[in-house]
Amino acid sequence: MVSVNIRPAGYAYLLEKFQLNAIPHWHRSLVSTASIHRSNTQGGFIEDIYPHSYWPGDSVGDHLEFALKYDGVNLGYLFIIFDAADEDDLLRYINSRPTGKYTRRVWFLFEFLTGRDLPIGKLTKGNYVEVLEPDHYYTIDPGERVQRQRIINNLLGDRKFCPVIRRTAKLQEMDVADLRKRCEDLVTSYPPELLRRALSYLYTKETKSSFEIEHIKPSASRTERFIGLLELAEHQDFCEKEMLIDLQNRIVDPRFKDSDYRINQNYIGQAVSYQKEIIHYVCPGPDELTELMDGLISSHKKMKDGRVPALVHAASIAYGFVFMHPFEDGNGRIHRFLIHNILSCQGMIPKGLMFPVSAAMLKDPVTYDSSLEAFSRPLMTLMEYTLDDIGQMTVHNDTACWYRYIDMTSQAEALYDFVCLTIENELVEELNFLANYETTKKAIQEIIDMPDRMIDLFIQLCLQNNGRLSVGKRSAHFDFLTDDELPMMEKAVRTGYKTD
Repeated sequence: MVSVNIRPAGYAYLLEKFQLNAIPHWHRSLVSTASIHRSNTQGGFIEDIYPHSYWPGDSVGDHLEFALKYDGVNLGYLFIIFDAADEDDLLRYINSRPTGKYTRRVWFLFEFLTGRDLPIGKLTKGNYVEVLEPDHYYTIDPGERVQRQRIINNLLGDRKFCPVIRRTAKLQEMDVADLRKRCEDLVTSYPPELLRRALSYLYTKETKSSFEIEHIKPSASRTERFIGLLELAEHQDFCEKEMLIDLQNRIVDPRFKDSDYRINQNYIGQAVSYQKEIIHYVCPGPDELTELMDGLISSHKKMKDGRVPALVHAASIAYGFVFMHPFEDGNGRIHRFLIHNILSCQGMIPKGLMFPVSAAMLKDPVTYDSSLEAFSRPLMTLMEYTLDDIGQMTVHNDTACWYRYIDMTSQAEALYDFVCLTIENELVEELNFLANYETTKKAIQEIIDMPDRMIDLFIQLCLQNNGRLSVGKRSAHFDFLTDDELPMMEKAVRTGYKTD
């Protein structure tokens, strides 16, 4: 019996060669001595075992080219590999075929990620090739032409912050779903007056849900401030440093306002006993934060002008923001606010409509937590830190590249789910409830002309009790109703809300 040997290739080969620790990549390549191709998929990760004819060679350049062909683009991996590799090895590879499309990509990405120019003269002829293949990735359009490598830089960001989002089957569904039209169809199926009245309910629902996700019960004044901000979300771009700081100041307790990005190393943890915490997430260090946030804002501007789908844009910036955690308090609420802001400014949400997307997140906390943990969990396996007696954290290793170059495909897919749930459930439920309320209110007014406040209370109490008013609630609030009026009013509620 012939034994079959399997060895890593592409990124897996290079990580092993340089003994590098990294966040798991979505694709892992192996090459077998046999002549079969086998693929295994588990939990969103794919492992391909290729036949022996695929073996690329033994040089760093050979495996970088193989990685770009078969594993895809992972900017974080490339950054740590370029840092570990001998520059002479890279020069030999590039000089061996300087006009090859993968060679030019490696050359460009080295200079893009490291900020160092290799001692190679610029190309003077040949077609331009895109850094990311638009069939496989979401990209800026049009990209920037870089004459040096005759490359079109269509990345979603710059060296300070550059997310990558793959065109998965799920996100390709989003591309053809025309979410904007689904919103418009929903809007036109209800009377304009009803929609105007619904807005205040939707703003309030979104505000309460966003706070409730963090287990916070805001005061009436903080609720009103947040509602006021949501009303502004469709009118101005909040993704600027000064605007973000002002946003934080408006939504947190006045004692915890920040005048700049945080200057402390913070983290998200859970105390389990005295001086013992479970650390769920370590935020980037304060020394890295200003540059990361500058990159995030720059990426936002590129996507805003670069024909990137609104949902991909919103996922990249809103999740990028919460992973940066630039403030001491309010990061989660600002993260969810930015979703509204970008979707509105990019025209996905029709004017006069509000998306209670936090309500969808609140109803499906497992999916929301998973979208955050898709980055935080693997990152935590790389973190080396200590806590002192008062809970101050010191991080001992350099992890900045993992915050800079995040594959946000999982986050974009999760946001797509939440947006669909918002359109098909949350909005429909709210609008139907209000439409039923109008019908029920008119029916009650034909029986007895009560103030609106008392009609609201009557409907609310009946809905809490399967369409009937309890004896106790009647004696406490509606003892003036006659025995003839009460059953007719209860029937009006059951008919209006179809609770029979």
